[in-house]
Amino acid sequence: MNVFGVFLTLFLYTVLSWMYAKKRTPVLNPVLLSIVTIAIILKGTSIKYGEYMESARFLSFLLGPAVVSLAIPLYKQLSIIREYKKEIAVGVVVGGSTAILSAVYMLKAFHAPEILQRSFAPKSVTTAIAMGVSEKIGGIPPLTAVLVILTGILGNALAPELLNIFRVRDRVARGLATGVSSHGLGTARIITEDELAGAVSGLGMALNGVYTAFILPAIINFLV
Repeated sequence: MNVFGVFLTLFLYTVLSWMYAKKRTPVLNPVLLSIVTIAIILKGTSIKYGEYMESARFLSFLLGPAVVSLAIPLYKQLSIIREYKKEIAVGVVVGGSTAILSAVYMLKAFHAPEILQRSFAPKSVTTAIAMGVSEKIGGIPPLTAVLVILTGILGNALAPELLNIFRVRDRVARGLATGVSSHGLGTARIITEDELAGAVSGLGMALNGVYTAFILPAIINFLV
């Protein structure tokens, strides 16, 4: 079991990426299908999730360097990004606030319990920040983590397609919308299509994490 998780994950992602390259449709998104396929395999065998995660620890370790590596395209595109600093700042505030308000008031419309509203509110930032914020505002951190992952998967699968539907062509706008709404997984998708958009997405993800961590605890009691 030492390398089972690494082998299984890389094998599935490679095969599914090849399929996605043949026919680019959200239904064949390799991140989404890899997660679903691994879940089915674990469910249908005697392998426990904890055993799989232990054997895939090396891939988890690589997440840190992968996030840090986002600084490379950011540095390369820094001159362009500086020209849009005001627009990026406004976009983070508007996008981050919209993510919070839409989550809370959608649940309010369905009369969901307050604890669910608090758990959903930080769904659009990275898992580590979201769980910390959720705990601070009285949510359920494990539930928040699941919601963060689902948000990222949807962003990875659908963000560029939705931007195309709404005819968002500006590269900075595409990157900012993706990073603010769907954090790391969305950034991982958009950066494969455009380096500038990917750089802005990584920056938007980071800034929205900081913004949400500060603003959400201050306003949550006024919202729920």
